[in-house]
Amino acid sequence: MRIAYVFLGAFLALAQSAYAEVASPPDLAPLKRQAQAAELSAEFLSRYSYKPVPLDDALSARVMDQFIKSLDPDRMLFLQADVDKFMADRNKIDDAIERQDLKIPFAIFNAYEQRVVDRMTYARGLLKQGFDFGAQENYSVLRDKAPWPQSEAESDELWRKRVKSDWLRLKLGGKADAAIRETLDKRYENTLERAYKFKSDDVFQSFMDAYATSIDPHTDYFGAAASADFNVSMKLSLFGIGAVLQERDDYTTIRELVPGGPAQLSGKLAVGDRITGVGQGKDGPIKEVVGTRLDEVVQMIRGKKGSVVRLDILPADAGADGTHRVVNLVRDKINLEKQAAKKSVLSVKAGEATRKIGVITLPVFYEDFEARHKGDKDYKSASRDVAKLLGELKQEKVDSVLIDLRNNGGGSLDEAIDLTGLFIGKGPVVQQRSSDGKVEVKSAEFAAPAWDGPMGVLINRGSASASEIFAAAIQDYGRGVVIGEPSFGKGTVQTVVDLDQIVRNSKAEYGELKVTIAQFFRVNGGTTQLHGVTPDISLPGLSDPTLFGETSYDNALPWAEIKPAKYAPADTVAKLLPTLQSRHEARVKGDPDFQRLVQDIADLKAQREKGVISLNEAERRKEAAAREARFKSRAQASGEDPGEDDGLESGERSLSADIAIENARKNAKDVLLDEAAAIVGDEADLQQSVLNAATK
Repeated sequence: MRIAYVFLGAFLALAQSAYAEVASPPDLAPLKRQAQAAELSAEFLSRYSYKPVPLDDALSARVMDQFIKSLDPDRMLFLQADVDKFMADRNKIDDAIERQDLKIPFAIFNAYEQRVVDRMTYARGLLKQGFDFGAQENYSVLRDKAPWPQSEAESDELWRKRVKSDWLRLKLGGKADAAIRETLDKRYENTLERAYKFKSDDVFQSFMDAYATSIDPHTDYFGAAASADFNVSMKLSLFGIGAVLQERDDYTTIRELVPGGPAQLSGKLAVGDRITGVGQGKDGPIKEVVGTRLDEVVQMIRGKKGSVVRLDILPADAGADGTHRVVNLVRDKINLEKQAAKKSVLSVKAGEATRKIGVITLPVFYEDFEARHKGDKDYKSASRDVAKLLGELKQEKVDSVLIDLRNNGGGSLDEAIDLTGLFIGKGPVVQQRSSDGKVEVKSAEFAAPAWDGPMGVLINRGSASASEIFAAAIQDYGRGVVIGEPSFGKGTVQTVVDLDQIVRNSKAEYGELKVTIAQFFRVNGGTTQLHGVTPDISLPGLSDPTLFGETSYDNALPWAEIKPAKYAPADTVAKLLPTLQSRHEARVKGDPDFQRLVQDIADLKAQREKGVISLNEAERRKEAAAREARFKSRAQASGEDPGEDDGLESGERSLSADIAIENARKNAKDVLLDEAAAIVGDEADLQQSVLNAATK
């Protein structure tokens, strides 16, 4: 719950009278430099963005809506009357920015602070009483589109269920009532204390976040303090865990795993996982960080090289009451050597033959820019490493190659182009259109492909940017079969602009803007923006498109189309697709592991669509028992050890037990990779059949 800022006006007195024993939070006011930075940002964004958006009443309304949503995404804090009050200023933000007047967002924020104090005080008061877990009632975990409470009484009832839900989750984990009271009281106290620690820069950053993302999802604003520490705090590249973190609702969420970093190398974390607690050292207590500011969580995660940080993780695919796990990571710098592409060889049955499939896993499109600029002939890069691996796979006489780009968030555009060249040789790979409408065609310049045999690309929702450029080019050329789920859909280019440099200000006061300046287009003329790359053969995925990917943003740039580049596509793969699809369907129909995955995805989707959890203890224990029975049945059928699913949280099981569970998860069968390998095995088999027929 990333709590909201609201203009409470008259009801401030109500909150203070109801909780007179609680001190009011500080009254924050805008600074002159902030108002100047807002006006300067507006002038730049309205003129120089890829799609300039004028600062008018329409944008003002979007900024207000985004500001409120960012503060109260679950609609747990404000009353409808509160929202009605500040909506009176919904179309005035544009004029206020031009006048260098930020009173509106600051008034909303000050009201928000008071509402946080009000609700957290009420929640702590509820802990003094018990709850009836025999009653039949539910709690809604999806409230982003729910109406705001109409009255104080309705808000109180909403929070009673919220606290009851928190209590029941701890109870199901085996905690006693006294320990539950202590844990929840500390959680709510932490949130309460933060309401007294906000500063003027926090208000301004929150408001400018709402403004920037109202332009497009990848436009950002970094205040002077945030921009000075951006690389370290957001990427955790200096003695951290190697993860890009994002505040989404009340959770610190993993947006990207930096290849070669401790988080990615551990195999224990995934994009979308939520960090709910942070502890120092192997045995240090874990401090809950649900609702904690992102910069505070980052500071807790950073530390000395070689030291241990413990993270309490709520997995991306788990519900609000899902099973947590503790992950131990050793802080380190990111090592480019550890980012290197890796290969493996799988044997699959295709038709009457057994085919050898070379799998190359590429975590990012990396390039050692510094070594290259110094003239080092052996500088590291993704395309160079893949070229070497392709040479080794040739020596091993593989029949087909599969490039695994799952969760590859992108990287160097030049490397994406060169990697494409390894499979097509020479030709256009991507088109880039700038804000002035000029289109530049970027091409690969290889005399001949490094691999001209059958190949495929495996993608998922986490495959973005450069990954989408490569997959799209392979698909457009008909060079290989693209397998998996639709990719992320990020087809735009950003650059960072220093506002102080623009006005030649010697002091770092105004911060920086990350601005969208261009858009990528495929060689066939379509864009990867929004739609991403649609696979030739689809595999199931756990991602929810409404929550993850470009389509989850309501103001993403639309799909567009330009003139195709001059290229020569082949129809080899297109002719094989019907047979590849039918073989795939027949194979997975009889694959129990694949069908179990399909069932898991269906269950997860049903849970998401349900949107509510029961607050009845017996019902919840019955659900937990059913899940456990299913997991045990699966383990017996597959011969795998699923580990102990005891439903406990961090600190409630031994470290060795946690490690055993994590190892079992890490060593679990990669059903999707195996099926993708089988598909490219079929591709090799069918191409060989065509070749044999042609030579008779």
